[in-house]
Amino acid sequence: MKKRKIELAVISDVHLGTYGCHADELLAYLNSIQPKKLVLNGDIIDIWQFSKRYFPPSHLKVLRKIIGMASKGTEVFYITGNHDEMLRKFSDTSMGNFKIANKLVLELDGKKAWIFHGDVFDVSIQNAKWLAKLGGYGYDILILINSFVNWCLAKLGREKYSLSKRIKNSVKSAVKYINNFERTAADLAIENGYDYVICGHIHQPKKEVYENRHGSCIYLNSGDWVENLTALEYSFKRWKIYHYNHDRLSPFFADEDLKEMDMNELIASITQKEVEIEEMKIDPETEKQKSLDDQGLSQD
Repeated sequence: MKKRKIELAVISDVHLGTYGCHADELLAYLNSIQPKKLVLNGDIIDIWQFSKRYFPPSHLKVLRKIIGMASKGTEVFYITGNHDEMLRKFSDTSMGNFKIANKLVLELDGKKAWIFHGDVFDVSIQNAKWLAKLGGYGYDILILINSFVNWCLAKLGREKYSLSKRIKNSVKSAVKYINNFERTAADLAIENGYDYVICGHIHQPKKEVYENRHGSCIYLNSGDWVENLTALEYSFKRWKIYHYNHDRLSPFFADEDLKEMDMNELIASITQKEVEIEEMKIDPETEKQKSLDDQGLSQD
């Protein structure tokens, strides 16, 4: 299968080892792309709820795929989250193209991107971890119930329904928490001079410009692979939220962002990439002739 070549892909909140994880869909997505960089922005393996009784082959295939991508040249950054916080003791560890970190700063076409999971803003995790873990188990049970409900709806020819989304959107405190989370992340990014701030944790995919009296930045959230099945992609100096349920059926050139992109800017971006590639290629005969010319031994 032909793979889409992109600069950067960001996924988070996969929760491998839980019943709600859509490992098969994530594997299909990873098989469809060829990124230069892949950022795993926390809660990839759910160590909080890890059980020897449940870790199916599809979940192992995801890990094997990620390792395989690193071995084939993709830079893989594993940023730790709260559900895989045990890996924080290995922060700053590097194994070839695979790196573990608590946060990450990348330069993208002259702009700075600040990437971290986001659990640092969660008061329940910082002050009452047992309550957060209990909530994690409750969320997993809710996802199981939701799966059964959606199975019944599918049999009746009805559309799928998300119980957790309904609860989040109807509970004022949950809506307020999400809004505060996004605003806090954006304000800190502006204060520290970052152009992009990229989080996970709250399972709410989003791309939005935030402004305050000190400046502006773009807030991005990669969502999750439990309910939304989303990722962030960066290419042609543009960010896109990838929705598996929709975009897997759409060709890449149908991307609305690309349609709206200035044609001259798009051509310049592509041409620059081609020039960089050509500069990396060295013709052996040309190099040999150049060496002879430099030594004054050319036969011409």
